[in-house]
Amino acid sequence: MSLPPFQHLVDAHWRDVARLAHALAGPVDGDDVAQQAWTQALAAYPRLTSTRNLRGWLLTITHRCAMDVHRGRARRAVPHEDPSVLAEAPALAPPEPDDDGLWARVASLPVRQREAVVLRFVADLDHRHIAEALGTTPTMSRRLVSDALATLRLEPEDAP
Repeated sequence: MSLPPFQHLVDAHWRDVARLAHALAGPVDGDDVAQQAWTQALAAYPRLTSTRNLRGWLLTITHRCAMDVHRGRARRAVPHEDPSVLAEAPALAPPEPDDDGLWARVASLPVRQREAVVLRFVADLDHRHIAEALGTTPTMSRRLVSDALATLRLEPEDAP
């Protein structure tokens, strides 16, 4: 088996990796997640045993890097020692999205459903590859996407 040069892989899939990283980690950490994914892929590339579905392999690495960022955020979340300081901080209104709150509703989905929807519709993966990325079965990935879509189809005032 002969692996193509790594640069060919980068040229072919950099948009997919960047889009998935930003969708899973957000605009602040998206670039870092994408960079970390490419670094890990480059390190593992010489040991790769199959060239079948390199895109799925890259997106799985990207998903795992994004999960590392989420876990790191949870470890860093320390309550502020003096809560009165937080009351003095100015409150900024979030920008008004043009999507009728769709992305806010996607962000409010449970983590596994949100990840499955992002992998399905942003990364354009099929259920088998979603299952590989999430460490579950294709049937469960279908269920996660289906449940998420059912929640998103509810009118905002009907949503739980």
